Amino acid sequence: QFGVLDACIISSVVPQSIFNLRNLARRYLHVEPLVIGENAELGIAVRIDKPSEAGADRLVNAIGAHMVYPGPLIVIDSGTATTFDIIAADGGFEGGVIAPGINLSMEALHAAAAKLPRVAIQKPQRVIGKDTVGAMQSGVFWGYIALIEGLISRIKSEWPEPLTVIATGGVASLFHGASLAIDHFDPDLTIRGLLEIHRRNSGGA
Repeated sequence: QFGVLDACIISSVVPQSIFNLRNLARRYLHVEPLVIGENAELGIAVRIDKPSEAGADRLVNAIGAHMVYPGPLIVIDSGTATTFDIIAADGGFEGGVIAPGINLSMEALHAAAAKLPRVAIQKPQRVIGKDTVGAMQSGVFWGYIALIEGLISRIKSEWPEPLTVIATGGVASLFHGASLAIDHFDPDLTIRGLLEIHRRNSGGA
């Protein structure tokens, strides 16, 4: 199986994971991997005060989004953290917002209050919960919708041009259809960005 693979590209914000994945690529794929933030040229302008602080995943998403969607963008990535990144019309990374992820918030709620159970995240049919589980699900789900809509509104008020909003990430599908503030759901954003970075670093191959 490994013999059909001839390249590897790694994007991670966990140093230990990068170490392990690099060793895997060398030992089993017999290739030197491209690593975002180390030996991969991104070809993107990073217009923040300390460009080295921009997370690899956020830059990869910026490239993946700019390939498909025209004009300035807001890219929302729902994972361990929920990030809101602004991509200029020329594809440059302009900065953004980092908030705790929805799963992290649910776990914190359970861990900090002994009487609150661990519950599944899902879209409640009503905002006002009639029991503890319903109230928690509503608070987390609709609370995140409010966070997303509120931050989109505030970001748009600071940006001089209309912005298109793209959502991606592990739990983005939960919000599909729940908010008119999100223009597109794109689960392939990160993979598309990684493929494009590999192409840029391999002479277009």
